[in-house]
Amino acid sequence: MQLPPARATLTILGATVAAWLLATATGMDDIAAYAGGFIPARFSADVVPPTLEMAVRGYGFVPKWLTPLTATLLHGGFIHIAFNMLILGFCGRFVEAAIGARGMVILYVVGAYVAAFGHYLAGPTQPWPMIGASGAVSAVIGAYALLYGEKRRTFANRRLNQLANALWLAAAWVLLQLMVGLASWGGEGGGGIAIAAHIGGYFAGLALAQPLLLLRYRRA
Repeated sequence: MQLPPARATLTILGATVAAWLLATATGMDDIAAYAGGFIPARFSADVVPPTLEMAVRGYGFVPKWLTPLTATLLHGGFIHIAFNMLILGFCGRFVEAAIGARGMVILYVVGAYVAAFGHYLAGPTQPWPMIGASGAVSAVIGAYALLYGEKRRTFANRRLNQLANALWLAAAWVLLQLMVGLASWGGEGGGGIAIAAHIGGYFAGLALAQPLLLLRYRRA
């Protein structure tokens, strides 16, 4: 199947890789994580003690309402960003072909914020930053699963069948994330995996896939 150019997906991917390369090349990974990562405690107490490096060098925080987005540009290492960008590149080009570049941007941004909200609910006083595009990418995975996944024909009614399919996909994703969380239990920071953010992002993808598809073709 010949797909149209995935301009939004490639732009997001390129910007994310560029931000990671810049932080890595300048040795500012840790500073960037605290300055631009999503820190739940900033929304609960509005005060987060900066790291020693930030205190010495005088770096400030990104405005907290922007951190769900800036956190997607920061990653903890090559494997972290490589995995996220591989999934984004594969699923994103198909999702963008269906909902268009505008829809892709909306999906990614809303997914990032919903993922951050899910992470906040899981630990509103956590003082360490959540970084990575996994939550926003989870929204893309959710949209991909709903748009391109095999449809389970449970009911004769089309709308009921769509709802059942969405719930089935959501249940499978939640179960997978819980299994990952249990497997990483006992590791530092819960294994460093923001399970609630992944679940929140995935639900956002399931919820937005059809509306964004309809929005694109209604505007055509």
